Amino acid sequence: MTMDPILSAAAAIPAALLLYYVWKADRLEKESPRLLASLVLCGIGATLIALALEWLGGALLDALLDSRSVTYLALENFLVVAGAEEGAKYFVMKRRTWRSPEFNCQFDGVVYAVFVSLGFALLENLNYVTAYGFGTAVVRAVTAVPGHACFGVFMGTWYGSAKRCQALGRRGEAAACRMMALVLPMFLHGSYDFIASADEPLFSLIFVIFVAVMFVVAFILVRTLSRRDRYLDPQGRSEPWSRPPWDPWR
Repeated sequence: MTMDPILSAAAAIPAALLLYYVWKADRLEKESPRLLASLVLCGIGATLIALALEWLGGALLDALLDSRSVTYLALENFLVVAGAEEGAKYFVMKRRTWRSPEFNCQFDGVVYAVFVSLGFALLENLNYVTAYGFGTAVVRAVTAVPGHACFGVFMGTWYGSAKRCQALGRRGEAAACRMMALVLPMFLHGSYDFIASADEPLFSLIFVIFVAVMFVVAFILVRTLSRRDRYLDPQGRSEPWSRPPWDPWR
């Protein structure tokens, strides 16, 4: 099936704008176009991994629980969907970047996670727009696509901190930061989906507030971490290393 070029643009432009914004915020040392393109492709590939995991997880839930129960809804959103999608993003990002010589600044973690997340969102958005049309593109442009970017910001914040801890030889703290890089986006993604799926008028207001707060915090994080970025070599061109390396605000 050939997709209408207008719908394709409507699906792709939000992701492209967010990618550009984060790329511009990388002030110390830009990543190579080859690496960035590969991260977008990794994000697209992560959708296939997530689809398989979601199918398996959904089948298991259907066999064990009543699909109308709150427990089913919570496990579906937090574990099956959020776990599969954020886990797939994290897996491909770490495989591609953790040992890369280009991963030499703390803010690079944010760039990598956002590029993978928006590669994921791009393919997901194309699928939704193909199925449901331009109206869906408009709604997702201000909710789901920035939502994936926000999940990526939180993932990248802790991923960059993990790399910094690793550079200092603090392996325990690095492992804890890597865990946070996965668990926090899972929690936010699961909360986003759980609130959105609730069939109650009050939850519509809660959803708007949740999304607004998440967007604002993610925006502040990008601005702050960009301004306070530092090289990962503690002996090199870096700010003083007196604060805890896992503290994303310093």
